[in-house]
Order: sequence, then structure tokens, then C-alpha cells
Amino acid sequence: MISARNLWKNYGEQTVLERINVTVEAGEFVTLVGASGCGKTTFLKLLLGIESIDRGSLELDGRPIPDEPGPDRGIVFQQYSVFPHMTVLGNVMAVSGLQQRNVSGLLHGQRKRDALQASTALLERVGLQDFLRRYPHELSGGMRQRLAIAQALMARPRILLLDEPFGALDPGIRADMHELVLELWREHQLTIFMVTHDLKEGFHLGTRLWVFDKPRIDPQAPGAYGATITYDLPVGERPVRNEPDSLASMLATN
Repeated sequence: MISARNLWKNYGEQTVLERINVTVEAGEFVTLVGASGCGKTTFLKLLLGIESIDRGSLELDGRPIPDEPGPDRGIVFQQYSVFPHMTVLGNVMAVSGLQQRNVSGLLHGQRKRDALQASTALLERVGLQDFLRRYPHELSGGMRQRLAIAQALMARPRILLLDEPFGALDPGIRADMHELVLELWREHQLTIFMVTHDLKEGFHLGTRLWVFDKPRIDPQAPGAYGATITYDLPVGERPVRNEPDSLASMLATN
């Protein structure tokens, strides 16, 4: 489904990612871990289409990733990415309107009834059926993330990108969100890429864990080399790579 071959990403003279060579099958749950600044979020932006690669290739179904976001790729950030002036129900229905190329996000007639039914069902699935008329500022952090996930799923994406979505939540709420995401992943047959700084979370949720690190460092030119995927671990197996200190270094950093 996803293929990266010798992928490089630079920002000016700063190399962020280098020599990324991976393939991902449909239905995998890939968690991305590593020290801050190692390009994990940049990789999500490349998948989303809001950043472009500088060398190599990044393909979806054998074709270059579109250079703009599309309904096939949904994203949820750590900072709540919802419309503050809309109700819970309005947030999700707006996605349906935009998906139907309605610039205002407004729907009428049968389309509105269909969107209302679908939005209500999805919000019930994420546990927000009793908060349809509330506004985001009236919700807890966990509820706002549930809303953001519902909003992303309303477009029926094949790929869901999660950028540290639970980092600001309390441990108990995070555990609930873990179970919700796993259930939605199975039900909607999603392919998920999730950035996290919590290694336990990465192993618990993912079917595959990537460690981003910089195996090459030049003290005289700190921006000369970027991060790559130094470990690609099927969950439950021991790491086998040629940079034995990389995982230990990453764990110490976190």
C-alpha cells in the first residue's frame, strides 16, 4: 500500500530524513518512536501530502503520494483539531459537507438527513452521543480527542495518521482511548501511522514499531545528516539491526 524508496527530506540546508526504505501493507498499525526532532511528524506530513520529498520516492498504491491532503488520509493531532465555533454534531457534519465539495460545509435535503444519521451514528460509536449539542470548550480533553477522531473518520479514510494524539491525556483516559482506537482500527479496516513518545504505548498499540534515529552525526555540521528508521520491529520480536546503540540511545533520551 505504502512504499518509500531512498526517501530524503530537507528544510534548506537541514537534512531531516534520509535513506528511508520501507513498505507497509494495508491494515497495518505502525507506531513511530524516537527522540524529538527526528522527523517522525515530518514523515506523517509527507504521507498527508502537505510536505514534499526532496529525493527518492513515496508511493500510495504504486503512484506518487498526492501533493495535497485527500479524504483517503485522515489526521488527528495532539492539539485538538476541531472547529471551536461548532457543536460536536456540527463538527462532524461539516466534514460530510466538505467531502461533497460544498465549500460552505452546509448540506440540504436528503444529503443533510443522510449526514445527520451518519454523524450521529459515528459520534455514538466514540461515546459522544450525549454531547451532540455541546461545544468543544465544554468537553474534557479525552472527549475532544474522541471528537477529532470521529471528525477524521467521517471522511472514511483508508489511512489514519495520529500525531501524539494522547500525549496530553491522563493515564486512565489514555487507556480508554487506546481501546477505542484499536476497536476502530479493526472495524474500519484502517491502516494507521501513529507518532508517540511512549515506547510502551507504541508496543501496546502497533503491529509494527519504527524507531527513528540519526546513525550519522557530524559535530561540525549538525544539519548535514538526517534521521532514518534504525529499527523496524514486528511487535513481540527482538530488534535485529546494525546500530546496536540506537535503541538504547532513544530510550535514554525519552
